[in-house]
Amino acid sequence: MTIPLSGTHFGLSAGDYHATIASVGASLRTLEHKGRALVVPFEADEVRPAYRGATLAPWPNRVVDGKYTFEGVEQQLPLTEPDRGHALHGLATWLDFAAVDRSGSSVTFAATIEAQAGYPHRVEVSVAFSLDECGLRTEVTATNTGPTAAPWGTGPHPYLVAGDGRVDDWTLSLPADTVLSVDPERLIPIDLTSVEAEGDGAFDFRAERRIGDTFIDHAFTGLTRDADGLATVALRAADGTGVEMVWDEACPWVQIHTADQPDPALDRLGLAVEPMTCPPDAFNSGTDLIVLQPGASTTASWTIRALA
Repeated sequence: MTIPLSGTHFGLSAGDYHATIASVGASLRTLEHKGRALVVPFEADEVRPAYRGATLAPWPNRVVDGKYTFEGVEQQLPLTEPDRGHALHGLATWLDFAAVDRSGSSVTFAATIEAQAGYPHRVEVSVAFSLDECGLRTEVTATNTGPTAAPWGTGPHPYLVAGDGRVDDWTLSLPADTVLSVDPERLIPIDLTSVEAEGDGAFDFRAERRIGDTFIDHAFTGLTRDADGLATVALRAADGTGVEMVWDEACPWVQIHTADQPDPALDRLGLAVEPMTCPPDAFNSGTDLIVLQPGASTTASWTIRALA
C-alpha cells in the first residue's frame, strides 16, 4: 500500500465530530462537526502547507537567527524560515510518528527527537488525540531520555474556521491583556505591551468584535481564565456558527495569525490559534522556557470544539 505524502491517516469519530490525523508531524488534517469544517484542511497526498495542524516541538514559533546558548554552550539550529532567517516551529514537524494506541475515537502517537547539531538532546514525544461529544482534545507529553537537561516548549498549529467567509468576516474573542510587539520585517520580539496601547488598540479583542482587515501575527499573554484555569479563544461567523479553542495553565501564551498569503485563493482562509508553553524566541529569553531534567516529563493539552 502506498503511504500518502502526509503519512499514515487515522480517522476518529464521536457523536457529531469526525477528525483525521496524519502521522507526519502528528498533524490534525481535518476536523468537522456535523459536516462543517472547524479547521482549514489539507489533502492526504500533499506536503502539509503552512504547518497546518502540526505539533510544534521542542519549541513553538521562532528561535531568532537559529542561535541560542543553553547551559553555557552556543548552539546553531538549521534556518527553516529562510526569508526571515530563523529556526521555525521545532524539529518534530516532519517526523513520522508511530501510532502506539488506537480506538475508534482516539489515537496516540510517539516519536523521538534524536540528539543532533543545534539540539544535542534526546526527547521522546507522545501526542494523544481523543474525540468525544465535547470536541477534539490533544495532549502532548515530552520525556527527556537523554543524559543532559534539555530546553523544551510545545504548541499546536491549527487554522480555525468559524463558518462561511474568511477571517475578515468573523468576530474574535481573545481574553488577553498583553501582546508581544515585534519587528515588522523579521517578527523579532521587542517588548510586552498592553493590548490597549499596541497599534492603538488594534489587538484588543477582549470584547468580541469583527477582525476585519486587521493583520495579526503576534503572541499574547496575560490571559483571563475561568474558575477551572481555562482560557478560551472563540471565533464566530455572521450566522452565529463558530469554533473555540480551550487550554489550561500549561500554556500561558497564544500566537494568533490571520494567515495572510499573497495568493488570493489562500489568503486569510482560517485563523491560526496556537496555545504555547513559551513565547517566541524563548530559547534566548528564557521566558517560560521548560528545562527538562534527565528522566523528567511535562504535559500540555488543548481542545477544539464547535460553537452552535
